[in-house]
Amino acid sequence: MSEITQIRRLSIWIFLIPLLAINLCLLISQNPEILENTIFKVDQIGRSAFSIPYLDGSLSISRASRTFPQYLIFKPAMIITAVLLYYYWNNNNKLINTLYSTNNNFKFKTFGILSAIFLAIHSIFLGVKFDIQIYKLFRRIVLLLFIIFELIAQGYLVYHFFKLREKLDKFVIKNVLVLKMMLVTILIIVAFLSLPTLVTKGNTQFKHMLEWNYFVGVIIFYLFSRFFWRRTT
Repeated sequence: MSEITQIRRLSIWIFLIPLLAINLCLLISQNPEILENTIFKVDQIGRSAFSIPYLDGSLSISRASRTFPQYLIFKPAMIITAVLLYYYWNNNNKLINTLYSTNNNFKFKTFGILSAIFLAIHSIFLGVKFDIQIYKLFRRIVLLLFIIFELIAQGYLVYHFFKLREKLDKFVIKNVLVLKMMLVTILIIVAFLSLPTLVTKGNTQFKHMLEWNYFVGVIIFYLFSRFFWRRTT
């Protein structure tokens, strides 16, 4: 099935591009001197001391990525990722239709494409300044919708893979399916447990730490997808 080859290729790039982008932005933020005497001089707001935000929550992904020149990396990377996500979910929809012998638009495709759209919108508006409170709320809602739709899409897709596990036997590594199920379950549980903290003021460092780790957790799903499917000819 040609869709499997496409899914394997798309998966690794959906994992690598955003992972490299956020960490490269972090590297630039913490080492602004490397660009000091160039046209890419780092904006003061985008500078920070050395830290490991995955552990100490010292700064957010937004702060590390929204100013010049980091946004020259972050925005294109996330928009490219959004495009790849569209093809990823579309190919999975074709594959599941082949296995079910149907011609449907499954829910995971709808939610997956919606997550891609909201990721692109968030990337486009990141760093754009409007001095109105509703704009900040809009940005938060867009980011939240990206996460919610992504989790729903991942959950629905894993559900269908589980139902079709016998038909998929020669195409997949079943242990990776278990890892995908565990990952999605953990992400959902963490989201619910963190919600009371996220909707209240304060706890900034915890929120930033959660943001970095949660984003990586979401894209690890695609790394698992790369190793889930066996190589086909």
